[in-house]
Amino acid sequence: MKPIALSALAGVLVTTGLPSYAGNVCEVKSGPATAALVELYTSEGCSSCPPADRQLSELKNGLDSDAAVVPLSMHVTYWDDIGWKDIFAQKTFDRRQSDLVAAHHSRVVYTPQFFVNGNELRSWRGRLPEAIRQVNAIPAPVAITLKTTPNASGSVTLDVAVNAKQDATVDGDLYVAISENGLVSKVSRGENSGATLHHDGTVRQWYGPISLSQGRAQFHHDVTLPAGWNRNRLQAVAFVQAPDEGRVLQAVSTAQCQPATRGL
Repeated sequence: MKPIALSALAGVLVTTGLPSYAGNVCEVKSGPATAALVELYTSEGCSSCPPADRQLSELKNGLDSDAAVVPLSMHVTYWDDIGWKDIFAQKTFDRRQSDLVAAHHSRVVYTPQFFVNGNELRSWRGRLPEAIRQVNAIPAPVAITLKTTPNASGSVTLDVAVNAKQDATVDGDLYVAISENGLVSKVSRGENSGATLHHDGTVRQWYGPISLSQGRAQFHHDVTLPAGWNRNRLQAVAFVQAPDEGRVLQAVSTAQCQPATRGL
């Protein structure tokens, strides 16, 4: 199938039909501009987090039609001992949040906390669209190709290739994630007791860092999807982060393939 041009920012995608038992192949390529990686650090045990969760879910509603953005929701564990255990929380995200904060010479982690391409954004209620526009205005120094291939066994193969543009040498690390939309939790204890919470972009699986060598990196991995994950609502994400202050050089997501592929 001929690649379909989405926009200068969003890059291109290719979807190829496979037999029904295997779903579809999705291949996405980053565009010339830098996509904005929006990371939300949140917890189901935090009463101030649901508005931030909604903000992330509705993020694209307030953006320009050609905006390139990759939203991720990272549930942290340090609220788990205060009445409610968040089943989506991982200590990996505690560490990542601490690393991003430390990169900017701070020690304060909290929820909800937003980062846009590695930079904390405290005034997220009003400034997220502008922060994303500013990131999109920067030419990306690397190109990322991300491909997901469903297998007959029910697993999914992830393939990622990173190449620096114009033969430039770029230092950095590749990260790959699988996220899920449309998650719902009924909270019975803690600060959100009695609430029904809705989550999008929730990170389920995390890989990396994979160091770039001479501006290049490769990643190949077969993922067995647990029965509790809704594969129609899953996306794969890949991004490259520079060693200085956690700055993100480029990001891409298979969400561009939807609804054609309806997830992984």
